Amino acid sequence: MTAVETPLQRAERVLAAKGRTFHWAKRLLGRLHGGRAARLYCFCRYLDDLADEGDSPGAAAERLQEAAEAIRCGHAEDPVLADALALMRECRIAPAVPLALIDGLRQDLGDVRLATDAELLRYCYRVAGTVGLMMSDVLDVTDAAAAPFAIDLGIAMQLTNICRDVREDALRGRCYLPATLIGPLSLSSLAAPAPAEQPALRAAIAELLARADRYYASGERGLPFLPLRARHGILVAARAYRGIGERLRARGCDAWSGRVVVSGLGKFGVTCRAVAGTAFDPAFRRRPAAHESGLHVALHGLPRVG
Repeated sequence: MTAVETPLQRAERVLAAKGRTFHWAKRLLGRLHGGRAARLYCFCRYLDDLADEGDSPGAAAERLQEAAEAIRCGHAEDPVLADALALMRECRIAPAVPLALIDGLRQDLGDVRLATDAELLRYCYRVAGTVGLMMSDVLDVTDAAAAPFAIDLGIAMQLTNICRDVREDALRGRCYLPATLIGPLSLSSLAAPAPAEQPALRAAIAELLARADRYYASGERGLPFLPLRARHGILVAARAYRGIGERLRARGCDAWSGRVVVSGLGKFGVTCRAVAGTAFDPAFRRRPAAHESGLHVALHGLPRVG
């Protein structure tokens, strides 16, 4: 007789298969927080797959709407959603936050073109800043002052994703590089730019990586809000993701010559440097006096944005 997979076992399996960077960092979180983090990842991946793997944009929109209704009413038959709702109750995750995530995933249905930097940042908040907020909740952070730093770490990671995946996104009809940076370039040019188009695109990627660095720095400043053991896990995840941007930058911001990754050995090196670097760093233990408010000018009105 085959044993029934528990929600935590399913979450661990999904994380190991699809979230290698986070699976690596999770082992530093401890059993309770690591398990919760895996369950949160499984939920977010489930929603992402609803948007990306539907038979049509209309079908995907319908399934996302069903998930949103389940979150609003607090009940779901689907086992992944049911466990997510249990996690939300356990960690006091406000429904407005995953609902904002679903709003962001709806933006991915059909062709995507962003006009301004503000549109880009609001999109990054919805699909990744919200995940930072929920992660903060599953790590038992209760100080409201931690929220903007959690948002910033999510935004930084999403900006890195956007820079790395320019070609893949364009092939799916999506362009997240704002028109303020690249002008009216076609999706075909983004997928396979002509030599004359590459300098402007590389400069746009370099600019977004520089912006990501500001958000990574802010996110790391907020680590002292986390339980001490959890800080190392989140720091390692952040540094490993930041390493993607560093490797992309090292090859001249070329996003068309193969996907940039950080290898297992690279993650090990990141972990050693990150953990060793905190030993004598007072900022790792001292909460920041204030958040850099200029980072959130474009985010006013979104859940848990001051």
